[in-house]
Amino acid sequence: MISRRQLLATTGAAAATLAMPYVARAQSPIKMRLAHAANEVHPGHIATVEFQKALEEIAPGAVEIQIFPNRQLGDDKQNLENTVAGTIEIGAVSGVLVGLVTGRQSLDSFQLPFLIRDYEHFADLAAGETTQKIFDDLAPAGLVGVQVVDIGQRNFLTVNEPVTKTDEFAGLKTRILGVPLHKAIWEAVGTNPIGLPYGEVYGALQTKVIDAVEINVSSIVGENLWEVGKYLTLTGHYPWHQVIVVNKPYFDGLPKEIQQALREAGRKSTAPTLAYTKEQDYGARDDLTQNKGIEIVELEDLPNMQQKVKPVLDEWSQKSPLIEEFIKEAQGTS
Repeated sequence: MISRRQLLATTGAAAATLAMPYVARAQSPIKMRLAHAANEVHPGHIATVEFQKALEEIAPGAVEIQIFPNRQLGDDKQNLENTVAGTIEIGAVSGVLVGLVTGRQSLDSFQLPFLIRDYEHFADLAAGETTQKIFDDLAPAGLVGVQVVDIGQRNFLTVNEPVTKTDEFAGLKTRILGVPLHKAIWEAVGTNPIGLPYGEVYGALQTKVIDAVEINVSSIVGENLWEVGKYLTLTGHYPWHQVIVVNKPYFDGLPKEIQQALREAGRKSTAPTLAYTKEQDYGARDDLTQNKGIEIVELEDLPNMQQKVKPVLDEWSQKSPLIEEFIKEAQGTS
């Protein structure tokens, strides 16, 4: 039987080994590729940089992550599919795509309309037990979730005229990500939702193939959408959540201390990413109005819009026990 003194000595030695620079434990770092679709000023990219930075602080020299931004290895959906397939080790992707690609819908929780109030509320939920359960729920899809962040609250950008009342959404050809949740939300609001890839939004607004796009400020700035869309209605209907996911067979083959470091880096990098997102969101609004010719307006009857989409929460709560649990936690009723 191991004595208490032996156990403490063994535990201390293991902790000291993990804290040592990786060069003391191996000859070269483990190399990983991380792909995403955003540009370098977008919070989606900052989330990966903060993750990379946190990992280096936790396990110095242990892992070398090469980040591929700007759709270099594929668009959002392709990056997720490649991570599931193991073609790349890590993907930073829109959380709502996970249900579409894998059938695991619990990550939809973060994008239910008018459920998450603000960036601080998002941070609290991201650190909660239900979020870890949602990460664990990805295992059958061959993924390990290590980070979830809000890369920008969504609002409504139009080309021809501002939307100031809920009934003015009616019939507007509105770009959405072509997933069931978004289709349900925007049909409930009254728009004519059209699924388009992210990279086609600028051209579609410019040629008036679409009238509007539900979008975050960071994407308006990063994709120069202010050149073609001129009216921004502040609705804040839901966050745009991005997740960092690792291919599970690859993750399972890593040393245990590296697995632990990846999970911890995901948690540690959440707060600085949210701080960047919030600062860019609110700071860029002034730039859009003062220098980019955007008119920003409020929705005069926001409660009416909220009421229209409430049935979507009820419908989605039936799709997964974890979604129902998340809704209760977000509403403070768990």
